[in-house]
Amino acid sequence: MVRRKQPKISKAFDEIKTGMDDALAYVKGDKSKGRAHKILTSDIDVKAIREKTGLNQEDFAQTYGFSLSSLKKWENGIREPVGPAKAYLTVIDRHPLIVKKALHCAF
Repeated sequence: MVRRKQPKISKAFDEIKTGMDDALAYVKGDKSKGRAHKILTSDIDVKAIREKTGLNQEDFAQTYGFSLSSLKKWENGIREPVGPAKAYLTVIDRHPLIVKKALHCAF
């Protein structure tokens, strides 16, 4: 029987699932499954991050998977990104091309 090579997306899913399982085990008390890190973040300037990429609002939202409505609210100070969105924006700010490349390869 010939074994087929596992598709990249399936391998990525398996790695993500393993990480999630480890995180869940850690939260439930199994400290051998990882380490907790507390990330301290300050205010985030979404408009500056977007402008640094050279993209307009529509292209930034589409490229990085944000809703255009949320992006506009963040930039206008109506709302503030929190949690994962704030962390994601921080990564985009530091490594925009790597994030763009990773997202492009995923689809």
